[in-house]
Amino acid sequence: MAIAGAALADPTTLKIGTLAPPDSPWGHVFKVWKRAAAERSSGAIDLQFFWNGQQGDDRAMVAKIRTGQLDGATLAGAGLGEIDRQVLVLQLPGLFRERSKLDAARADMRGRFDASFERQGFRVLGWGDVGRAHTMSKGFAVRVPSDVKHRRTFYLPGDPIAPVVFSLIGDVTPRQIAVPEILPGLTSGSIDLVTAPPLVAEQLQWASRLDTIGEDVAGIGIGALVFSNARWSAVPADAKAILAETGRVASEALTRRIRAEDDAALVRLEGRMTHYALAPSEKAEWEKLFVETARRLRGSVFDAATFDEAVRHR
Repeated sequence: MAIAGAALADPTTLKIGTLAPPDSPWGHVFKVWKRAAAERSSGAIDLQFFWNGQQGDDRAMVAKIRTGQLDGATLAGAGLGEIDRQVLVLQLPGLFRERSKLDAARADMRGRFDASFERQGFRVLGWGDVGRAHTMSKGFAVRVPSDVKHRRTFYLPGDPIAPVVFSLIGDVTPRQIAVPEILPGLTSGSIDLVTAPPLVAEQLQWASRLDTIGEDVAGIGIGALVFSNARWSAVPADAKAILAETGRVASEALTRRIRAEDDAALVRLEGRMTHYALAPSEKAEWEKLFVETARRLRGSVFDAATFDEAVRHR
């Protein structure tokens, strides 16, 4: 059925929160989606984006979707884990370093994750990536786990993985802070170590406060475009068809662009930072840490069936 240029019976405005800056690669794709939805609906669909974390961090945006203050949000792991922390198994450090393997695991597991989100009142319009995580620091390299000892580290609220990693390393006292607090922490010197995708570190200005980067990938950050299921159900059928189609196209375009931009950001950061690659013996130390982290999380944070399904794709 052709829906281009369709006239909708009722105007539809959807309020969407995001941490992304409007001029970031994420922002560019979202603006294209906004225009496409408006054009396909003859101006009857208005996607209203709140940029730069105006509606709070991921967890705050999830809470606002639940109370109806937002209709949807673009979420990274912290927000997705607030809805169903089982999805964070895809972000286990050391589990996926290749995007193709993450894609395969997510494709096989998407049905269970989508169903879980719907049971809790959310609809996933599209899954994607935030980027491949690298360790960045100021004034020192992180070659082995013991290099993290006594450093000024942090973890995000609701993250069940990082505290276990830090506790296994020992002599680490991380702070629990939200994403908007990271840049001030880097500026003041209360944070000197970040593990994040290069593109995220650039766009949120974290990289400007750091000078050393590891070439090895620790894991891949996941993301998704999530709506209130109740709000989605209330959208007229004609508007829903347009939103689903344009949202699918936007999600696919975003995945391709973010992956390319993240790779380019890594090249830029390596061009201005001290960069290093881990030796085989150093990789082995990290692998041992990641295996022990996973062992402790299986059956406690992550149910055994979900954990084993994700690991099968490694």
